[in-house]
Amino acid sequence: MRQGATIEGLRATAYTIPTDAPEADGTLSWDSTTMVLVRVRAGGREGVGYSYAHEAAAMLIGGKLADAVRGLSAMDVPAAWEAMRRTIRNLGRQGLVAEAISAVDIALWDLKAKLLDVSLSDLLGKRRSEIPIYGSGGFTSYDDARLTDQLSGWVEDLGCAWVKMKVGTHPDDDPRRVAVARGAVGRAGLFVDGNGAYSVKQAIELGERFADCGVTWFEEPVTADDLPGLGLLRQRLPAGIEVAAGEYIFTLDRARRLLEAEAVDVMQLDATRCLGLTGFMMAAAQAEAHHVDLSCHCAPALHLHAACAGPRMRHIEWFHDHVRIEAMLFDGAPQARGGVVAPDAGRPGLGLDFKEADAERWRVH
Repeated sequence: MRQGATIEGLRATAYTIPTDAPEADGTLSWDSTTMVLVRVRAGGREGVGYSYAHEAAAMLIGGKLADAVRGLSAMDVPAAWEAMRRTIRNLGRQGLVAEAISAVDIALWDLKAKLLDVSLSDLLGKRRSEIPIYGSGGFTSYDDARLTDQLSGWVEDLGCAWVKMKVGTHPDDDPRRVAVARGAVGRAGLFVDGNGAYSVKQAIELGERFADCGVTWFEEPVTADDLPGLGLLRQRLPAGIEVAAGEYIFTLDRARRLLEAEAVDVMQLDATRCLGLTGFMMAAAQAEAHHVDLSCHCAPALHLHAACAGPRMRHIEWFHDHVRIEAMLFDGAPQARGGVVAPDAGRPGLGLDFKEADAERWRVH
């Protein structure tokens, strides 16, 4: 235990990894994913954190954010969090800046747990020893065969109780694709994610048709900036369909507004965007106060410990891209069994060891 350790400095690198096939959702298409990785040292130990962000975040981390936290106690993660928020005042608090702070904050929590030689879930205080996952992908760029193979694989091979697919690129074809997905997964729970592609009236019409296929979760049917629209959909969609949103929460104010508007049945949180694990746990407390359940958005290796510690947590998104990347780049990435994942109590911190030599070919910064 090195409780007197001070933060010596940060190192940020970025890696762009090609997808295994072209991918698309209702509003975007892509063929690669960029991870910005942070390593922070104190007391002879190194903490690791990351965000899925543009490589430009690495420059901010290595400059202003490194200057803000250098010399602070590695035990006082909230103090470092406050220092970072102060130093970026004139840069804005959302988007790329929030993602940069998130990556550093996560690395600091990992470092603290390693200095104390405990699992991060034990440091945060576990409410549960494991957390369910749901398979996520089903991109609109997939043909029916690939859609069927991926969704059925999560149910049959990993034991997932739920799977999620993308919709919205071709709205007229979405009911057919959803019916194909239902045939692939049998009685498993079926979620759809519109990524804000629909208008409110489109979402109402399609939601009624999705309900015929047993869809129980409609994520971002309209843009998450349209809080009145999301609230209206909560009231108008069939009773068996829950409205979910929140992956673009960058600040606690945005989390509060989403909850106060009664716009969602389930709020999604993403520690790589919502100011790290510090912001994640604070937003989770807001959800608890509003009696709203939570789900972790993407980055399953990173969210595992927070999901075991936070209140009202339902599940983690087992997102195809991130599961693949985290397995390639980290020893200790979680393995799903029986539809759940669990922290390895024998590995301190996040339990992840970065495979730098393996990642080097994808480094862009």
